[in-house]
Amino acid sequence: MTDYPDEYYEFFVKFNEGDYYTCHDLLEDMWMTDKGNLFLKGLLQMSVAIYHYSYGNVKGARLMMQAAHDYLQTYRPVYWGLDLEKVYPFIEECLGTFPAEIDRLPYEEIAGLPELPVLYLYLED
Repeated sequence: MTDYPDEYYEFFVKFNEGDYYTCHDLLEDMWMTDKGNLFLKGLLQMSVAIYHYSYGNVKGARLMMQAAHDYLQTYRPVYWGLDLEKVYPFIEECLGTFPAEIDRLPYEEIAGLPELPVLYLYLED
């Protein structure tokens, strides 16, 4: 089994718990030490996209999810034990779910947004 940074393992736990803000912090710490690692940046932006959407920033969610889609592309099919072929349908479904005509919603209206699909991440190795 490959040995990954502790933050990477913790990212999986926090992502599956729905704590996307903490996911951002964990990945950002790793990415700051290896800025050429667009895999980490892609996962970071996917987490940020879900977080943005959760508080009504639909435009930010759309932009971040598209960036994640673009950054992770070159790491397909599997990288660092993560099967990206299981992640891509989630990313593409999110991009199709974000309402195109909405950029931002006030907090009181967030419950009216379409629900995002659910993705559980796990290491394959």
